[in-house]
Amino acid sequence: MVTRNLLRFTVPSVFVLIVVCFFTNSHAGADTNSFNRRTTSGKTSLMRRSDLLLSGNSLMNIRRKPDEKRRQKEDKYFFNSVMDRQRRKPRPTSAICKNFPGLSKKQLELCFRYPDVMSAAIGGLQLAVNECQFQFQKHRWNCSALERKNRNPHSSNFLQKGYRETAFAYAISSAGVAHSVSKACGQGKLESCGCDPKSQRGNGGFGSSSTLVDWRWSGCSHNMDFGVKFSRFLLDSRQRGQDIHSRIHLHNSHVGRTVVGANSEIRCKCHGMSGSCEMKTCWKAVPEFRRVGTVLKERFNQAVLVDQSQLGNEAGSSSKGRQFARRIRDTDLLFYERSPNFCEERPDVDYPGITGRRCNKTGDELDNCQSLCCGRGYNVVRQKRTERCHCRFHWCCSVVCNNCTVEQWVTVCK
Repeated sequence: MVTRNLLRFTVPSVFVLIVVCFFTNSHAGADTNSFNRRTTSGKTSLMRRSDLLLSGNSLMNIRRKPDEKRRQKEDKYFFNSVMDRQRRKPRPTSAICKNFPGLSKKQLELCFRYPDVMSAAIGGLQLAVNECQFQFQKHRWNCSALERKNRNPHSSNFLQKGYRETAFAYAISSAGVAHSVSKACGQGKLESCGCDPKSQRGNGGFGSSSTLVDWRWSGCSHNMDFGVKFSRFLLDSRQRGQDIHSRIHLHNSHVGRTVVGANSEIRCKCHGMSGSCEMKTCWKAVPEFRRVGTVLKERFNQAVLVDQSQLGNEAGSSSKGRQFARRIRDTDLLFYERSPNFCEERPDVDYPGITGRRCNKTGDELDNCQSLCCGRGYNVVRQKRTERCHCRFHWCCSVVCNNCTVEQWVTVCK
């Protein structure tokens, strides 16, 4: 009887003890796992905090540096990070890099890695030379020094000078590269870039303050951010010194790229029945390059002559120079050498002179014979040229023209 009562109380107690031990071990393991997780997360949080502190210090250091050094860091980031997405793609040897002399080591590396973008940049340089010749067609210096057989205007000795015309040449060439690359990105011609990722999408792309009401932000905007950065890295890589030559030309190149971005346009296309334009599709686009050339020509006419002290030399500058430097705007073209009269031939700067230039004997503009020919007089010669004439339309669908020879008397400088 006593044994039976003892077993009645002992068995439930042992069972309860086993259950308690089981739950105790389970909680202990859970606590251990949670402790490990807390430790790991603590380490992760510490690492993240340290990374944030490190990035914060880096940003502070960048802010403390001048704009020129910050642009250099942006160029390095652009070359190593932004364009790094295609670094591992196999690239065949590009013939365009071999046939385009005058490139530095960094420029060659950039060309071999991204030949498609480089091809657009070379087209931008040629666009800049053509626009320069249009803007200066009535001047004695007519950008002939930039028209090189190797298609690289930066290989000209003229760009080693500090003339007012040199300032325009640097500005228009950097603007041409930025314009051409940005446009090619938006047209889908390049593998390394596409549409502008910063373009706002949805109805009312500029918010409630926009004057366009019924339109949709769509299409493929020209990637001006990519074009400006590529132009800066390609053309500014040679100018890394702190002398007046490098600093002036870096500034002028920056002015040219700024003009492209400041004159960007919004182009729209209407949609609707019978052209009712119930909805507009709009996108950002680079301006017509003629507009860029006109703005830079106005900056050329108002260019500022400076010296080393007016640029804020680290060695110290006079108070007069510092006062004058504060009046220089970021949009001004700068030069540090007075231009010659460009009447004589200058082989050292690739200038052929004015002999044989056509002039206007009856006009009163810059291309009149008295001014353009430097008072040397002019000759009247007969020139022949061939042009298309008597064009006919044939159904369907071609146009057939004859070649006609036209003779005319022109005046050229002696």
